Amino acid sequence: MARGRFVASITADGDDGRTRVITVTTDTGAEVDTSALEPGQRLVVTGSGFDGSQGIYVAICVIPADATIKPGPCLGGVPEQTETQAEVGTIEFAPSNWINDDWAWKLFGARGYDDVAAGTFTAYLEVGEAKGKDFDCTVDACGIFTRNDHTALGDRVQDLYVPVAFATSVG
Repeated sequence: MARGRFVASITADGDDGRTRVITVTTDTGAEVDTSALEPGQRLVVTGSGFDGSQGIYVAICVIPADATIKPGPCLGGVPEQTETQAEVGTIEFAPSNWINDDWAWKLFGARGYDDVAAGTFTAYLEVGEAKGKDFDCTVDACGIFTRNDHTALGDRVQDLYVPVAFATSVG
C-alpha cells in the first residue's frame, strides 16, 4: 500500500482564542518525513501559541476516534522523575516530553516553556518502537500530540497533532 508524505506542521485555532502551531523537524533542523518514522530517530517539536500557564505533554499517541477524548495511549508514557537535573542548556531526547513552567514540576522532570507569554516550547523526542501495550502505530492511526498535562486532563483545548506513521521494512 502506497502512502504519501504527511505534513510536518499544523496550525489550529483553539476555543480559547489562541492560534497554536506545532512543527516537527529532525534534530539537525531538516525536514522530516512523518509518514516513515523509525525507532531511534530524533525529532524536535516546536510549538507556539500555547497557554504557558498550563503544562502539556508532547508524545506520539493514538489518534482518538472522538476529539472530546484525550489522545492515547502514547508511546513512552509520562517522562520519568530524575534524581538530578541536567545542566542548563542540556538537550535530552526522550519518547515523551513534559512542558510545564512551574518550578515545582521541573523537579519532577518537566521542561520549561521557551517563552511563557508567547506559549512557545521546544520538545526533543526520540522515536521509540511503534508498539505499546495494547496498541500498534503500524496499524493504529497515530500522531505527535500536544495535550494538557495531568493538571487539566479533561481540557482538550491544547490538543494538536501532526499525523505520523512508521516506516515498514521489506523482507
